Amino acid sequence: MNDNIDKPEIARPLPESVLQASSTLKWWGWRSFWIQIVLGIISFLSLGTGSLGESKSPGTGFGIFFAVCGLIALGISVYFSYRYTKIAELLRSSDPIRRPKRTDTLNVIRQGLMVNLTGMLLSLVGTQSVVGNVLLKSVGQTGAVRGGAGCLVVAADIFSVQANTTAVTAHFLGIGISLWLLSRITK
Repeated sequence: MNDNIDKPEIARPLPESVLQASSTLKWWGWRSFWIQIVLGIISFLSLGTGSLGESKSPGTGFGIFFAVCGLIALGISVYFSYRYTKIAELLRSSDPIRRPKRTDTLNVIRQGLMVNLTGMLLSLVGTQSVVGNVLLKSVGQTGAVRGGAGCLVVAADIFSVQANTTAVTAHFLGIGISLWLLSRITK
């Protein structure tokens, strides 16, 4: 009779590189998650406050549209940051079948990087639109009496700039963390 049938397989300790990758993904995944959540909330509140303002200029509306698109991309990036922490947990699994492959992990990080790059581009386009609009208004303010209220820089314009630049900052940090994770995992 074979006694090995009833005995569970002896678990092998995980390689040091796998443990290190798991720790790195978990630590930086949570940091990225919370940093982007906080900056996303600040950007969302700025955008909400700015869009309630009285700015009727098309440049600001265009900027707000791209700010919303950048925030959507930021939400997706937050999901990827959370996903890094789940991959970290799976890497510590004693079951080798559950453990993700290195290429799969790298692909997830690359996808998160691409989301952040896209979001940063959208937020930068929004920022440039609003800043260009504010510049035109400020140059025209010398003749504001003649130009009417549409030529005045209003708080909504500044809130839109704030929302876009905060989103750019969040995406920049997400890009930096993703690049750092790629360099650490590929070692």
